[in-house]
Amino acid sequence: MSSEFRPARLTLVSHHLCPYVQRAVIALMEKGAPFQRRFIDLAAKPEWFTALSPLGKVPLLLVEPAGAPQAVLFESSVICEFVEETVEGPKLHPDDPLERARHRGWMEFGSTILADLWGLETATDAAGYERARARIVDKFARVEDVLGNGPYFAGDAFSLVDAVFAPIFRYFDLFDTLADTAVFAALPRVQAWRQALSVRPSVRAAVEPDYPDRLRDFLVRHDAFLLKQAA
Repeated sequence: MSSEFRPARLTLVSHHLCPYVQRAVIALMEKGAPFQRRFIDLAAKPEWFTALSPLGKVPLLLVEPAGAPQAVLFESSVICEFVEETVEGPKLHPDDPLERARHRGWMEFGSTILADLWGLETATDAAGYERARARIVDKFARVEDVLGNGPYFAGDAFSLVDAVFAPIFRYFDLFDTLADTAVFAALPRVQAWRQALSVRPSVRAAVEPDYPDRLRDFLVRHDAFLLKQAA
């Protein structure tokens, strides 16, 4: 940790469903960093938020260093890296530069899966749903090939890669109650990883208790094919 940086207060501007917010929460919790959360409605963004957020997205991390003006950090990967570099606690990146770069690559890969998940949850017909599902299956097959014996991506050490993938797996906690997506059916290492992450305290605490209801409401608003299968 940098000996020159001493944050006085951290505030994470959040949305209840955002997986990118969740990865930032997980990183902060794994480090044991005290922080506050401030939820906003992205469908009715407050003026103070649009003034602070260059991209109009969450998360934002509002950093108030001791004796200095507030700084605003945006983009979840930037926030996670900042937390790793400045907050004392367990390391969430490998020490080896090559392995650290490899982890960053798989974090980006996780973000591409989130893009496919958007297609899965907003698909309104069977064809769109199946296209998105097939892309996700293919990507997780690649993940299966690089996983070891676990329980986490890097073995015994929890890392930022785990923080990225935990919110992805959380979607399927609800999806599995609606339809047999079969995304993980032939991927035993991925299944074991998903289970290990699901019981991690930081992962469980990254969302509010009403998360499943909010996600279901999202599916209803988008006339999701997933709900039609459940019916």
